[in-house]
Amino acid sequence: LIRGPGPDGSCGRGRGMVDRSVVDAVEFLDPQPRRQRWRSLSYCVLDAVWSIGSVYDTVVAPLVWRVAAANGDSAPVVSLAEHLLPDPLPLAVLLAKYCDATSLQEVTNRQRTSPRGGIPKTEAALGYARILADHEVSGLRHAEQLLVEETRWSLVDGALATVPGDGADGVRRGYLWMLVGNDEVIKPDRMVLRWLARQGMQVDAARAREVIREIAQELTQRLTRPVTPWMADHAIWQAERSRQSRRN
Repeated sequence: LIRGPGPDGSCGRGRGMVDRSVVDAVEFLDPQPRRQRWRSLSYCVLDAVWSIGSVYDTVVAPLVWRVAAANGDSAPVVSLAEHLLPDPLPLAVLLAKYCDATSLQEVTNRQRTSPRGGIPKTEAALGYARILADHEVSGLRHAEQLLVEETRWSLVDGALATVPGDGADGVRRGYLWMLVGNDEVIKPDRMVLRWLARQGMQVDAARAREVIREIAQELTQRLTRPVTPWMADHAIWQAERSRQSRRN
């Protein structure tokens, strides 16, 4: 299923790019730019940590909304078109209010990063928060600035990798940076891997990142408009979620 560019520069036979049929399938899903985001870095951290191995609509999103409400924020999601206001729950405030994993569990849940010896997700989330705060990344504005400072970003990303539960492919960290605003970094979770498998592509998360990046590049040329890896990933995720809902 791996093919290279044909005479017209699109996917043909060879090596280096994804089979045309897979690109066609993603094009059919009509990838669109993101329109909303969390308005706090704390919410991004919670989302990134709890999304691994959890059902997003029934567990992760309600959990983040619960934490926001407990801290006086009734509108934790904002449109990307809106001006980014000061972070309503900076990491320093989150860490001051929830000084340990037990206190954070009271408003979240007792899930662990892995059913086999994983640490509590509350502990992982606070670990992320402490590392980011220690590197003077306390709010979304700081995180956005970090993304354009490659050397400093690599240092912070490496520190986050020490928190248990990320896996060898760094899916959780990649998802955090995606939530912060990096559309080039994606989190190919089980939904995305399942969709790719049904297209005949049995790949792991690391290879899935490459595949989706290639799909985005091909669609950008084909549609003559920007298609980012996030857009392709999210379109696939939504399609697979809808399919699972219909089956259920």
